[in-house]
Amino acid sequence: MSALLAGVAGLVCGVFSGLGIGGGTLLMVWMTAVMGMEQRMAQGINLLYFLPTAACALVFHIKNRLIRWRVVIPAAITGCLTAAGAAFLATAIDATLLRKLFGGFLLLVGLNEIFGGHARDKKDK
Repeated sequence: MSALLAGVAGLVCGVFSGLGIGGGTLLMVWMTAVMGMEQRMAQGINLLYFLPTAACALVFHIKNRLIRWRVVIPAAITGCLTAAGAAFLATAIDATLLRKLFGGFLLLVGLNEIFGGHARDKKDK
């Protein structure tokens, strides 16, 4: 049953990942809130989940010329460097605090989506 639930979660999160709208974040919420998994373990699984799903979606984004390489390369380099440091930090932080930080981040992102104006929306007006 657990493999079936994981497959369903992968299916739903894969749709969101393909659309580029946070399938990994949804997977983190499912693993920690629904499955009761420890935050650090869920993060590791989420990182492994992200690699193949991102690669699959990336093929189509490259094909449709939706990638700005001048933006991707510096962002990827600095992202890799800081991700290594943050991963080290995450293993040292208390799991309860880490979970609260993640929840706070989700709350801020959600509030921004509901109430925040987006730059593109402002340009269209």
